[in-house]
Amino acid sequence: MTQQHDLVAPVTAIDHRLGPDHAPVTVVEYGDFECPTCKQAAPSLQLLLSRFPGQVRLVFRHFPLEEVHPHALCAAEASEVAAQQGKFWEMHDLLFANQLHLKPNQLRGYAEQLNLDMARYTAEMDDEIYRQRIREHIDTGRRSGVRGTPGIFINGEIHDVSAGMQSLFDKVQALLGK
Repeated sequence: MTQQHDLVAPVTAIDHRLGPDHAPVTVVEYGDFECPTCKQAAPSLQLLLSRFPGQVRLVFRHFPLEEVHPHALCAAEASEVAAQQGKFWEMHDLLFANQLHLKPNQLRGYAEQLNLDMARYTAEMDDEIYRQRIREHIDTGRRSGVRGTPGIFINGEIHDVSAGMQSLFDKVQALLGK
């Protein structure tokens, strides 16, 4: 029997969110910028927002699988630096678009492309100031039952997308009563 898990850390104002806070459906993804499946899932997750306008909130949390994706942690840190400059989702999209190119010098190039404050970028990356936040995401993901990426939760309940993203759309549609 598969154990059902619930999201242990509720969505807060410091989470990376798209869509209205009052949306009846919240989809939380624990993701890894170096994970091919996360890259494939990203457009579908964003499509939920346009398919169900005003009714879905999308949240991204970090779950870098460092043992198989050696650049995922640095990429997560780069996205956090960008977030502090108001460009998390832009960096999110760039990282997935350039998934095979996530070495530190390449991450720096993406930061330059987004016109980030490069002195701040360099200092924050060198000091690893967002590493603890990322580790907290990993911890809450594990305690919520995430074993791989993407780890998807719909309104706090874990949702298996291993067979494809259509089940996610079906579940959201059912929750919205459409």
